[in-house]
Amino acid sequence: MRKYVIMGVQGSGKGTQSELLCADLGLVHISVGDIFRWHVQNHTKLGAQVRRTMKAGELVGDDLVESVVRQRLDQHDWNFGFIIDGFPRNGRQAEFFMESYDIDGVVHLELPDAEVRRRVLSRRLCPGCGMDYNLIADRPEQEGRCDICGTQLVVREDDTPEALAARLRDYHEKTRPVLELFRRKEVVYDIDARASADEVQKEIRKALHLPTS
Repeated sequence: MRKYVIMGVQGSGKGTQSELLCADLGLVHISVGDIFRWHVQNHTKLGAQVRRTMKAGELVGDDLVESVVRQRLDQHDWNFGFIIDGFPRNGRQAEFFMESYDIDGVVHLELPDAEVRRRVLSRRLCPGCGMDYNLIADRPEQEGRCDICGTQLVVREDDTPEALAARLRDYHEKTRPVLELFRRKEVVYDIDARASADEVQKEIRKALHLPTS
């Protein structure tokens, strides 16, 4: 059983790389952000709380995040292991996680802030079916329209320049120190995320000593 954490600033490709890893290793991708977005899109009580927080460009509180992560992992549908994306984001969450689970590796996707801004501000979301697009690498066939359902694409509420600036500040101040906690166990693998998705995936697999094909 393999248990991994993938870390990196917004737009570094955590979701894409997680899905590629899971595709043939039988791992379960647990995205905390996707869990919260599901609640927002389905107008749950939790979703309303998360929406207010995301709109302000802030991070969801520790108690709520830990509760959601614990509930998700307690489902035990990860027979071959998991890769968790979007958690932990600060020291307290890291301590909670390390006390509860033995981690086999932490993949850290490194990306300069300028490239983060370029990628994130190019993202678009379909409010109809939830499909994600990126105007740099994954443009819709019809300008501004979802290829799947034809709905007009929108900018995610947390992808404004102001919200992104707040998230970058939070990342550098709170999340990067988490890496130092993980480094004490010598399980952190730093990966340059500026290359293509396939190249980044190859580097991740080499670092984790996993099959590359």
